[in-house]
Amino acid sequence: MIMDLDPRQYEHLDVNDIDVRNVVLSYLVHNCFKGTAETFIASTGMKHPADYPIDIDRRKPIFHCAMEGDGLKAIELTELLAPNLLEETRDLHFDLLSLHYVELVRSRKCTEALQFAQANLTSFGKIEKYVEKLEDLLALLAYDEPEKSPMFHFLSKDYRQEVAESLNRALLAHANLPSYSSMEKLLKQITVVRQYLHQELGKEGPPTFSLKDFLKN
Repeated sequence: MIMDLDPRQYEHLDVNDIDVRNVVLSYLVHNCFKGTAETFIASTGMKHPADYPIDIDRRKPIFHCAMEGDGLKAIELTELLAPNLLEETRDLHFDLLSLHYVELVRSRKCTEALQFAQANLTSFGKIEKYVEKLEDLLALLAYDEPEKSPMFHFLSKDYRQEVAESLNRALLAHANLPSYSSMEKLLKQITVVRQYLHQELGKEGPPTFSLKDFLKN
């Protein structure tokens, strides 16, 4: 675990308002917060990003379907926007199908859930990496209260969000846009920098880092 560093060690960070605004806007656009993004752009006088708001309008309904557990609708909209994407990313296709299955289990439609799994999920069992997850999903049917089972995670909002975020990143990559927002990349890089500073602290002093340098990666 990394110890908290003296705040004075961050005095060398070079941050300006433009960089911060770009990071915030990147996060809003990445996560399809269109209304907030428009308000932010208007209040700061920033320029609209390329393909904005078309990109958000296309991704937002797909993201929301996944967040609501409507895996089949998310698949339908994805195939309209990005044909062949799910064929090329079978992990994502499996996860979206699992969302629909889980919602059937949640609704206690066990017979329908089993039929859906047999028709759409069991073929993934021929591939080793899907076996364990498929077994856990099917095991949900054995519980009267699947929400209290050891596999309860599949019925949680966290699981839906995990799948929705993976789908969102795949759609962005398909459109040749960054899969991760600047804020996500920045947080990852800051973690690395903090580790470096902790290790090097007391040797030659901390190097100078620029937020703009982070955003280049």
